[in-house]
Amino acid sequence: MKKTLLTLLALTLIMSIGFSFTLGLSVSTLNNPFFVALKDGAVEKAEELNIDLIVADARDNPAKQLNDIEDMIQRKVDLIIINPTDSDAIASSVEEANDANIPVITVDRGSNGGKVLLHIASDNIAGGAMAAEFIAEKLNQKGKVIELVGIPGTSAARDRGAGFDQGISKYKDIKVVARQTANFNRAEGLVVMENLLQSNPDVNAVFAQNDEMALGAIEALKSAGKLKNVVVVGFDAVPDAVKSVQNKEMAATIAQQPEKMGGLAVTKAVEYLNTMTVYFPVDLKLVK
Repeated sequence: MKKTLLTLLALTLIMSIGFSFTLGLSVSTLNNPFFVALKDGAVEKAEELNIDLIVADARDNPAKQLNDIEDMIQRKVDLIIINPTDSDAIASSVEEANDANIPVITVDRGSNGGKVLLHIASDNIAGGAMAAEFIAEKLNQKGKVIELVGIPGTSAARDRGAGFDQGISKYKDIKVVARQTANFNRAEGLVVMENLLQSNPDVNAVFAQNDEMALGAIEALKSAGKLKNVVVVGFDAVPDAVKSVQNKEMAATIAQQPEKMGGLAVTKAVEYLNTMTVYFPVDLKLVK
């Protein structure tokens, strides 16, 4: 116990003294308030720890993200934090960083290849299941549901969809009548929902894998005069979505903490660069 305490005190001292590091942060898009919050959390923590942070906006373009990360590698940053646009496409960038001996941390979305030091994310499967349970309760376990899917290839879309599909499949009288991609985008969510309403005018609920698509769907439902009869659930709890819930338009949104995720990524990056280890405390339990 004494040895563990001394180790933790030493780690705290190292963190407080700090060394001069440069980190790269590649964000999938800054056209989405969730990822803006993630970036802001990282920037705030970097300033607190006196760390240089290079931020690049991939603009939802996998090719641009690859170029951004190549630039960070050329600049010989000490560690790269990546929020992938595409979990498959990003693998080559992770491998390139591996070859350059630059550690990689992924945030919110994972990589389907390469060696990652650690992955920081919410439990998207559990979040999807939570949305399913809420919708089932609101529909009294009977009705028709549309699912708006995020960017194909991202771990967030895959996991949120898996959690929702597993959860909703428990209810034999609830049918998912359509699943269509709207790429985590509000404008696409609006257009896709307008089209789906043509073939599914009697839909009872919508699960959107992020709030931007949910907000787009709400606009489509408003225009069709159907919003009062449709339960809409989003994911992320961005400010516009929280306001929509308060205004009784969106029924619910699954809350994440993007600022905390961004800050934690920077904290763990600095911890690793200082100590070559990553410390995650496990809650203690009093037995009596």
